[in-house]
Amino acid sequence: MTPALNAAIALLLEGVSRKDLEKRAAKLSVSYRDGGTSAAIADPADALAYLVTRAPATFAAAAAVFGRIGEAVPDFAPMSHLDVGAGPGTAALAARAAWPSVAGSVLVEPNPVFRDLAARLLPEARLIAGKAGAPKPRAALVSASYVLAELAEAEAARVTLELWQVADGMLVLIEPGTPAGFARIRAARAALIAAGGHVAAPCTHDRACPLTGADWCHFSQRLARSRDHRIAKGASVPYEDERYAYVAVSRAPVAHSAVARIIKPAIETKPGITLPLCEVAGLRNAFIARRDKETFRAMRKKDWGDLV
Repeated sequence: MTPALNAAIALLLEGVSRKDLEKRAAKLSVSYRDGGTSAAIADPADALAYLVTRAPATFAAAAAVFGRIGEAVPDFAPMSHLDVGAGPGTAALAARAAWPSVAGSVLVEPNPVFRDLAARLLPEARLIAGKAGAPKPRAALVSASYVLAELAEAEAARVTLELWQVADGMLVLIEPGTPAGFARIRAARAALIAAGGHVAAPCTHDRACPLTGADWCHFSQRLARSRDHRIAKGASVPYEDERYAYVAVSRAPVAHSAVARIIKPAIETKPGITLPLCEVAGLRNAFIARRDKETFRAMRKKDWGDLV
């Protein structure tokens, strides 16, 4: 998270018992493991525990995705942002950090305790409850992070196309980096391409996804834990890794400057380094020999999720 966001959360925690926060966070964790969702959170104190424990990871994932979009489409500078299923405003904060051009944000969040937190973190944003079937305002950037996983599969498909209808420039979907999360992203990607969209990231092409069977495309973002984050999660490790899957689809065609993306961790051995790539032609493991010093040095700096 940014220092500004850390400071904002710290202000919200003034006078809050860290013991109580840890207990509430533990209860939420059990609820999630049992299939619960954030929609069931009704207590403001539970919402605050959710903010402390989940906002750092969702912010890190959203910031990473928005950064990848910036690499793929450097001229994209949205002035308006619609975030659906906004929670406490985490993705909206990441969008503001990525694109200072954003002059107005609309956050759609049906849960009133999350709307209250979002209003405190983003006082200039417009907050709406977003009742089922109600029209949504148009925006240059439309996003939904960790939303489709909380919907039935048929409902997720419908919501994806609804969001596309109000996206003037780019639609961004982020889900957990699990096989189920990727399955929803892959289905959404196919539907959006069929509707005339062009993939900006992570793919460097608009062809059918080459992944089949039990394999899935996901990425990882490491984030440092603040003291309150560690306390709330009962964690001793000073960092955590957030696994996520995503797709960003543009109205305008995308002129990709790179030919492939690294979709799994690189494998380095004594003879050289192997990069698992997804490209227009499909999947490929690219081997760069250590003796090819210049190329090896450049590719060794590449990481999981980078363009090549």
